[in-house]
Amino acid sequence: MISRLNRFHGHGSLRYVYQHGHVVRGPLCSLKYVQNDKRKNYRLAVVVSKKVHKSAVRRNRIRRRLYEAFRLQAAAIPPYDMVLTVFHEQIADIPSEELTLMVRAQLKQAGITKLIKK
Repeated sequence: MISRLNRFHGHGSLRYVYQHGHVVRGPLCSLKYVQNDKRKNYRLAVVVSKKVHKSAVRRNRIRRRLYEAFRLQAAAIPPYDMVLTVFHEQIADIPSEELTLMVRAQLKQAGITKLIKK
């Protein structure tokens, strides 16, 4: 789980990302992001709707796995506000290594991070 410093608080900040952010779309999820020079740390929200899976347990599992994948990349992420929107429930079942590679690829495609080595 990511720390409290890296989470959004309130809907106003999310609204700003939705209105002014850029989008990078992958096969299972999309990343909406905007640079935030007022902060020292990045902020992240993971959105998993009921359309992805009806079970709250399953949606929370997806959310936790994505937060963990971002936490592993935290040192390389500059101060950006990001919203990750999940489209497919397959994220709950793919291996952790593959999920981490997917997160790295989306961050690189967005231009947020450079190539991250293991």
